[in-house]
Order: sequence, then structure tokens, then C-alpha cells
Amino acid sequence: MWLFYFFSLFIYLFPGVCMFYSLFISARVVVLAAFIMSTTSVSAFALSNANEKAKTEALSPTLSPVNDGPYVFVNEQQQLESHWLCQGEVVNQLTKSISFPQVITACGMPALVHDFSSIENKILEFSGDYPVAALSDFHGKYDLMIELLTNNNIIDEDKNWAFGKGHFVITGDIFDRGDKVTEILWFLYDLEQQAQKAGGDIHLTLGNHEVMVLNGDLRYLHPKYIETAKQLNKPFEKLFTKDNIIGNWLRSKPVLVKVNNMLFAHGGFHPSLAIEKRSIVEINSVFKGSLIKSELDKPREGWAKYLHKTNGPIWYRGYFAADRGKDNGATSAEIDLLLKHFDVKHLIVGHTSQKQIETRYQGRVIAIDSSIKRGSYGEILFIENGKKWRGSLSGKVLPLYHQ
Repeated sequence: MWLFYFFSLFIYLFPGVCMFYSLFISARVVVLAAFIMSTTSVSAFALSNANEKAKTEALSPTLSPVNDGPYVFVNEQQQLESHWLCQGEVVNQLTKSISFPQVITACGMPALVHDFSSIENKILEFSGDYPVAALSDFHGKYDLMIELLTNNNIIDEDKNWAFGKGHFVITGDIFDRGDKVTEILWFLYDLEQQAQKAGGDIHLTLGNHEVMVLNGDLRYLHPKYIETAKQLNKPFEKLFTKDNIIGNWLRSKPVLVKVNNMLFAHGGFHPSLAIEKRSIVEINSVFKGSLIKSELDKPREGWAKYLHKTNGPIWYRGYFAADRGKDNGATSAEIDLLLKHFDVKHLIVGHTSQKQIETRYQGRVIAIDSSIKRGSYGEILFIENGKKWRGSLSGKVLPLYHQ
């Protein structure tokens, strides 16, 4: 009790000292609180950064040592300079004595080279009494492609041509997304030779991803190929130059092809092509004449620039505007106008992915991008004796429904 009276008397006699002491205690409390808060914030920030780092590492797993190739170039002495990545290590090979078809191989990654260059076939129209098969958008999914082609008898169990005198149309997009683009390119390069020897043919038309890669637009490139370019010390597009076997072969390909009563392209044909009465030869020659910007004397302009933009044959999506919630698609009357102008009954395109091969405009447009890029399923369109059907991944014959 006496302590209470003592402190009361002290406060009465010395109020200033007590006020100072009170302020001192309050300051210490504030400093201590600030210290605790800052320590907590730093800890939380560090924990947040650690979590973000963990998320980033989970989304970007370490790339395994890369196996890729070959990238084969023709030098000035007409020799073949070939390059591979074998378990992440660069392997170079010079072939001086050449007898075509020339096998080159290293690290279990062979390729069959048929000539120093590929001759561009200016013929864009083909007609005959033969079966036709068509699909689109492999996007580096080599294993799924092999399974699909084998089960539908385009190739045999040894991966050789089995479609006889048939014509096989691929409307582009071999590049990007997947990690076995090189394997597909060399496979089709050789299969084309086999088909022609058997009296058939393969028609590969350019897709937007071929044109993108050739022009150095690598936004969809698989990390494997970024590593390949880094190790070979070249921008990726420089692995497909004119003096590269596959690069030269790609440059020989058209942007469209007409087979019997069907017109094929990767994206599609804008109605303006019919309104302006543009021929398939004109479309192809102007498009190809402005194919790679770095190889042009001046920038694309006029109609050449138009053909490489949204409404051009590798980008156009106007047949699927309703599917995509757009209101600027081609009308039924415009489809009829295109069919009449190009003298065909069907426009067959890839580019816009579907769950399966489907039709639009009561069967006048056929969509053959069956989402092979997703790596789990794909289909082939077959046309023979006036009949059309879908070949499933397992080789089952499925009907083609009209929409």
C-alpha cells in the first residue's frame, strides 16, 4: 500500500520526469513493433520469392541433353556438311564423295539425301482416278504421325510408302510446338521420293509455322530447338537456308494445290480472291515471290503483303468465324463464289483445330486439322470414287458428317 502512495507523491512532485519516462517507454514499444513487423515482412518476402522460384522451376524443367539432326548444308565444293547434337555435344561430318541417294548418319540419326537441291514443281493442279488422303498440322508429333499413317495404310510397318498411286496432301505446319520436327521433315522428304517412284505423290503446302520459322519468328519453338541453335551457334532459321537440304526443299513447296475437284491450303481462301478473279498460279507465285523477308530486295508491299497477312492463304480463319465467336466470316454465298471461281467442289484447309475432321457449309468446306498437335489423337481424310470418310488413329473407318 505504501508503494502506491510513494508513486503518487513522486508523480505529483516531478511530473516532467514522469512524462519523459512515459515517452521513452512508448518510443521503445514503437521501435520494437516496427522491428517485429519488418522482420516478418522480410521473412514473408523471402518465402514469397522462394515459392515463385519453385513455381518457375516446376514450369521450366531442366532440358535433357539434346539429340537432334542432321542439318545438312551443301558447300561451294558440292560437298555435304552435316551437323548433329548427340547428347548435347556437337558432331560434324563432311561428305566429299557423294552418290545419291546418299546416306549420312551419326549417333543413330540417319538421313537419306536425294540431291543437292529440290526442283520446284510449278504444276499446281492434279487430276486422275486415284485415292486421295489429306491431313494437316503435325507440329512435331512424329510418333503420333507414324502411328496414324501406319494404321491407315499410308505407310507400312517399315515406314515406307504403301499408298500406291494415291496422292497424299499435307496442308502445312510441321514446325513448332513439338520436339520431333527434324524427324518429320526428313521422313517426308524421303517419303515423297518413294511416292513418286510408285506413281503416287505427296503434296506438302506451306503453313504459317513454316513461313514463321523461315522468317525468324520463333515464338512457338520447342526449347529443344533453341538449344540446338545455341549449340550449333546459328539462329534457328539459319539452319534452313537455301544451301540447306531441307531448307531448299521447303522453298520448293507451294502455298496451295488443286487435286481433282478439291482446293487445298493451310488457312483458306478469302472471298476477295474470287471477287478479284485471282488465279491459283498468281496467288502461289506472288506469295512465294515474297516468302522470306531477309531474302527480298525490298519489303513486302501491295498484294504480296496482303497475302502474308490475316486474310492470306496461311492465316485466314473466315470459315470458322462462328465457332470463334466472330462475325466477319465468309457467307454461304461467298463460299459458292469461291467454288465457282476456282472450279472445285470443296475447299480443304487446316490451321483451325477441331476435335476431329469436320465439315462446314454443308460439306463444301472440310477442316482437316484434327488437333494432332495435342499429341493424343488425329485423323486422315480419305476421298476415293466420289466417297469421303475419316480414318481414325487406330485405322477405323468413320463417317464424315456435314455441318
